[in-house]
Amino acid sequence: MSSEFLFINTRCYGVLFCSLVLFSFDVSALTLPDFAPLVENNAAAVVNISTILKKSEYGERGPHGFNMPDIPEDSPFYEFFKKYFDEMPEGMEPFKHRSSLGSGFVISSDGYVITNNHVVKDADEVIVRLNDRREFIAELVGTDERSDIAVLKVEGSDLPTVKLGNSSDLKVGEWVLAIGSPFGFDHSVTAGIVSAMGRSLPNENYVPFIQTDVAINPGNSGGPLFNLQGEVVGVNSQIYSRTGGFMGLSFAVPINVVTNVYQQIRDQGHVSRGWLGVLIQDVTRELAESFGMERPHGALIAKVLPDSPATAAGLEVGDIVIRFNGEEVSFSSDLPPMVGNSMIGKSVPVDIIRRGKEQTVSITIAELPGEEEIKIAGAGSSAVIANALNIAVNDIDEQQRKELGIEDYGVIVSGVSEGPATKAGIIKGDVILLINNIKVKDVGHFNEIVESLPEGKSIPVLIQRSGGPIFLALKLKDAD
Repeated sequence: MSSEFLFINTRCYGVLFCSLVLFSFDVSALTLPDFAPLVENNAAAVVNISTILKKSEYGERGPHGFNMPDIPEDSPFYEFFKKYFDEMPEGMEPFKHRSSLGSGFVISSDGYVITNNHVVKDADEVIVRLNDRREFIAELVGTDERSDIAVLKVEGSDLPTVKLGNSSDLKVGEWVLAIGSPFGFDHSVTAGIVSAMGRSLPNENYVPFIQTDVAINPGNSGGPLFNLQGEVVGVNSQIYSRTGGFMGLSFAVPINVVTNVYQQIRDQGHVSRGWLGVLIQDVTRELAESFGMERPHGALIAKVLPDSPATAAGLEVGDIVIRFNGEEVSFSSDLPPMVGNSMIGKSVPVDIIRRGKEQTVSITIAELPGEEEIKIAGAGSSAVIANALNIAVNDIDEQQRKELGIEDYGVIVSGVSEGPATKAGIIKGDVILLINNIKVKDVGHFNEIVESLPEGKSIPVLIQRSGGPIFLALKLKDAD
């Protein structure tokens, strides 16, 4: 039977003439892919992950169902209540609570398994169950919280494995398929398309997520995302939801990131990432104008951390990174994964825009420190009103500088009224550090800078708010 159909469209004009139009197209273009062979070839390597948490039968409560009162130890009632709440029936043992939390897949025939970090976090015991109902007690080889990847090891040989693909080859609109255990329903299959690439999520700066519309629900976490060639291109990790269930936005960790994390954990027990030592933000249209750029792009440096590779290379606040090691930086979210995946100790070229001119600096990548080591320590005289901006500012005393982590420059906003500053987003309590790339020394210097600002032109202003720096675009009204 032919796969072509004819559709007839008849148009009549008056009563004497009719036109007959024939349309022909291939119906096979409308058919969906056949996912059955893909599932048959790969389902055996997809596993269910369950964990065991050891808790007493009473949990945090005593055997009588109540909590121990908060009584001082020197109270005459302390020993009485302690004895009461410490009682436990003879032979009573802590019980094990087992829950099915997620999915995973076997990456090597000798028993290495990939899943999400949040699936196995804080577990006392991890159990891996295969499609053929075999169960293994898994050893936790290592985890990486930043990418939400965990590596497990089970004692087995000749285990079924998946084939890994290249997530860099994925295209938006391409078909993808997930196998997992949503809500504990083992080996459920869902399909969809790639919705976007390189998504940056809050608090996930080092992962350029794959966004899909594949139905992902609790229990799918850690499971594989396949392309039509049967290759794993991602690990399903997160969903965006207002209800707790699937709403059309699912996110997977690219397999290229997963492979790097897996190899590092397997070889050295932890993950090392590259580090520049800068705080960055996106370049808005207004900021692009204020920096003399034709269009907004790149990562704007809002702060350079001390004793960092960026400091050693001479990067400055206000520099805009537009290329890193030859790769274009379109958005600020593009830069962290590029840096994180760089080899430690390698010198790479970084193209920046500084004061309207493009130049290249060479930066030697260092290893990303721990979270505590890179936490940012991040407001005189009487208030002075700067009429051009309609704000009041104060000098910053030494105690304030110490508390806010401010260097020997900057003024603190003590009052605002309607005007250019409020339109730019400046609020009371902000510390103004730079105006038009000029460090603000004190209140007097602030007023001098403001008086010299051009009218009708966007000016970059660096402020510090809640311990973090941010650029704003400020524009004075045109003269009447």
